Amino acid sequence: MPRILALLPRIAATLLLMTGCSTQLPIDTRYRAVSQDSRVQFIILHYTQIDFAQSLHRLTREEVSSHYLVNDSPPTIYRLVDESARAWHAGASYWQGFTHLNANSIGIEIVNAGNGGDVDAPYATYPDSQIDRVIELVRDIERRHAVRPDRVLGHSDIQPLTKQDPGPQFPWYKLALAGLIVWPDADAVTAARTRYEQDLPPIQWFQQRLTAHGFNVPATGTLDDITRVSLSAFQMKYRPARYDGTPDAETAALLEVCTEPGGWRLMGADGHWHPYTAP
Repeated sequence: MPRILALLPRIAATLLLMTGCSTQLPIDTRYRAVSQDSRVQFIILHYTQIDFAQSLHRLTREEVSSHYLVNDSPPTIYRLVDESARAWHAGASYWQGFTHLNANSIGIEIVNAGNGGDVDAPYATYPDSQIDRVIELVRDIERRHAVRPDRVLGHSDIQPLTKQDPGPQFPWYKLALAGLIVWPDADAVTAARTRYEQDLPPIQWFQQRLTAHGFNVPATGTLDDITRVSLSAFQMKYRPARYDGTPDAETAALLEVCTEPGGWRLMGADGHWHPYTAP
């Protein structure tokens, strides 16, 4: 009998392991709060700047990761990190008051050579078939997590001092035509550009508008590094024909429209642009 008593704790532990469910905390899930949304608030697009094999190794074996990797040949989507987990792709980032966007974003790495790390080299283009896969993926993530179309961003948006991806060759306008991102109203931009060609605002105005748009740009009144690279990131997205970070009338017009009420448009399922106001 003493020997049996001594074995009882071990027997009980074994039974618990065997039953499994008996160790789970009982939780009543009948009620659901209406005040909630997905932890995923942003979608961040990157290019890898290296080929697929190197990208796969880096994103799965090194201290950097992304939820998805989109190959170019063949155009294939790979999930590397579950969406419920945090991937390490955004770093010390900032957008519209949000910081360290790893915690509330899904990262998509796109296999593309970029400029190969050479600031003077041309940027590589993206195959249409690869962009089609990116569009399908972004649409699926937006739908499942209700990500706002004004929160689909490039790495250069959230880390302009150190990142340029997905670069000026990335076809943001195609995503706008697919109804996945917002776009500045073209007529309003044309009208504003005419005004600014006559009188260009001071640097501080550009800094204030960049900050209103989402960047973190101090209003120093001088064309410093953070102002120039933020302007360049903005131009890459909305005016990729010229992205030297120099203030000009067209950039001023785009910034005005992007930061004024009623300036955004979103392509609807009917094939027409509609006014968009962020919730």
